[in-house]
Amino acid sequence: MNKHFTFRLALLGILLVTAINSNAQQNARITELFNFDWKFQLGETENAAATDYNDSGWRTLDLPHDFQIEQPWIKSGNSQRGFKELTTGWYRKSFKADPLWKNRRVLLDFEGVMLWGEVWFNGKKIAAIDYGYLGCEADITSLINYDRDNVIAVYSSTKGNSRWYTGGGLFRDVHLVVKDSISIARHGVFITTPNITEQSAEISIQVELDGFRNKRQDIEISAKIFSPDGQQITETKTAAPKGIKLKAVEVPLPVVIVNNPQLWSCETPDLYTAEITLIHDGKIIDNVTETFGIRTLEFSKEFGFKLNGRKVFLKGIANHHDLGAVGAAAYDRAIERQFQLLKNFGYNHVRTSHNPYSKSFLKLADKYGILVVDEIFDKWSEKDYWPAKKPFSQLWHTAIPEWIKRDRNHPSVIMWSLGNELQMREDLAGFPTGDWGVTTYKILDVLTKRYDPTRKTTVAMYPSRANAIARRDASFNTDFTPPELSLVTEVASFNYQFQAYQKYLEHAPNLNIYQSEATSNELTAPFFGMDYNKMVGIAYWGGIEYWGESNGWPKKGWNYSFFNHSLEPYSQAYLIKSAFTEEPLVHIGVVDSVAENMEWNDVIVGRIPTSSHWNRADGSNQNLFTYTNADEVELLVNGKTFGIQKNVRDDIQKRNIIYWQNVPYGKGGNIIAIARNNGSEVARHRLETTGKATALRIEFENTKWKADGMDLQYVKVYVVDGKGRTVPIIEGEVVFDVSGVARLIAVDNGDHYTDKVFSENNRIMLHNGFAMAILRSNQTAGEVTLTAKINGLKQEKVKLKTYN
Repeated sequence: MNKHFTFRLALLGILLVTAINSNAQQNARITELFNFDWKFQLGETENAAATDYNDSGWRTLDLPHDFQIEQPWIKSGNSQRGFKELTTGWYRKSFKADPLWKNRRVLLDFEGVMLWGEVWFNGKKIAAIDYGYLGCEADITSLINYDRDNVIAVYSSTKGNSRWYTGGGLFRDVHLVVKDSISIARHGVFITTPNITEQSAEISIQVELDGFRNKRQDIEISAKIFSPDGQQITETKTAAPKGIKLKAVEVPLPVVIVNNPQLWSCETPDLYTAEITLIHDGKIIDNVTETFGIRTLEFSKEFGFKLNGRKVFLKGIANHHDLGAVGAAAYDRAIERQFQLLKNFGYNHVRTSHNPYSKSFLKLADKYGILVVDEIFDKWSEKDYWPAKKPFSQLWHTAIPEWIKRDRNHPSVIMWSLGNELQMREDLAGFPTGDWGVTTYKILDVLTKRYDPTRKTTVAMYPSRANAIARRDASFNTDFTPPELSLVTEVASFNYQFQAYQKYLEHAPNLNIYQSEATSNELTAPFFGMDYNKMVGIAYWGGIEYWGESNGWPKKGWNYSFFNHSLEPYSQAYLIKSAFTEEPLVHIGVVDSVAENMEWNDVIVGRIPTSSHWNRADGSNQNLFTYTNADEVELLVNGKTFGIQKNVRDDIQKRNIIYWQNVPYGKGGNIIAIARNNGSEVARHRLETTGKATALRIEFENTKWKADGMDLQYVKVYVVDGKGRTVPIIEGEVVFDVSGVARLIAVDNGDHYTDKVFSENNRIMLHNGFAMAILRSNQTAGEVTLTAKINGLKQEKVKLKTYN
């Protein structure tokens, strides 16, 4: 063959492939993050949805955004809602459409609007988000302008019957999506791993097509599977069925095998990727990617819960969704630092009380090996305690499919929770069937399993007695019949009352018990009081401080916690770590004041204020705790032994807790706790009286700070003495200055009694020798300089970088 002809033929082939790839790229799905350059105005604004409304005087901001956390704390406000005014706000965004979008579908995807919201596009209402924890997709194809600006307007309201702090506004991501008229539906990929051995795993993929009802085009559906290290390992294909009259055309692909699977677990959260592609006439018309994990879930009254055939006991928290100083705004980094902290303290579990959390929350739970009980609702109510615009009876049938389809591919999600504490009143238990929610649960369970038959369902129960018997009832201490709902749920989830679980089992021996809420006031007793071998696990209520549900001004929220809202640990956090991990540990917590407590859902909640420093009043005697999982602890004060005490492991109220009274402080010095097993030292904790404050120490968390306009940097400032030791008892105001390719979005100090609005300026008072700045990156990589200043001390400066 002529060499020149061969060369021209090869060149033609290359050009043809390039043209096909270019065409495929043009026709593939476009998903654009639409979080930047919004306009915002607080309060009611007439005609704000109109296209020609003049919003030039509005504030410009980027999402996610919580306008409620930016409002002043007001003493007359609702304590349950965080002493913030319940109000409304408007968002607007203008953009130009790309002509390449013509003849394609263009959609807006809102992940949520808090507490509820309405959306207009070019003056026409296109969506109502009645339950703000779940989002929606709005088709703007027929309304889009290609010759002038397009305007999105969003109305948001925090007015509703929530009983906790919700945040307000566009608190999660917004995306613009451009795709073919025939495409993969919203949340339309469902991946399961039905059969797993050490040698192989079956991968089953179902794809839901959008725009294919009654269609007869030749559409090939392909799924490529990639290993955790990014290598393609297998592929499966099928042809879309033709002439299906249903709106949702669900297509199962042939099952494929992955050899030597890397199992997803808490210790090894390995993630595979599926790349789903639709091909028509040789062209890619749509494509999406989904991550998933290969793992097995088992629940049984014989062993509680097994992951990959191995017994795992859930050790977790049940919290509301806010994230400290940024409020409810769902920043990935704010969530990630929570997971990093929890993992470090031995936790493996979060229950999403009492609503779906953000998509990024579950993505990060997958990454960090956190086991999630994913909860959709609080009460099944028509009004009271119902955080939505429309009542339960009008929302459940649309909310559940959106929720399940959104979250079902996450290996971190191990169970669906359909509600919380329904037995308080009959009208909070769903449909009026006179059975404390049993019929409603069965209906919701059927709908849940329509979209995911692989996971168990539950409901968190209080009161934890049949016939809604509570502490106020005379029979509370004699009638231990478990609630009616617990007899039908696949896992029996009880809020508190761990002391009664064995008596429940006498009435109903088939219960598989999960303590969906435990009180932090009882410390490790709820954990040690469970049957580890046969029960599912525990979630401590409010393990991290959250806004709202305060028991009185000036406290702005729940603080009977192990970590403050800035994620600094309280002394008791180390007690929980001593129970949750096998790592030898001892930690000193000095009693600061008398315990604060109150009755809450038939239990006493509260906390003994303790701290881990040795700057006390001269000549005083101190009471303190040592928290340890060792056999015994010896306490040394200025080098002299104060005694040795044993860890009383056979008493769940005292286990890992050793109390010391009248420990002499004198004029300071040091105190050391030495923990021993079998007479050998395994851990120690030392506190020292510090000198005068002489300097500031700056620490930053995010070593891979992304220049994506979304990533956060948390910068901590501590006041230290000449030896670099944190000085805990000091007053003063820290002033932060930031320059470079980032901006300051909030300051914080961990004080839950604060009157500070975190975003209003660059100043914050010290609290326990601590302050913190939260920075948000720009979309350009470069350097950032932060300076921290306090009167009387030398200012401290740190240079940071953001990376593409």
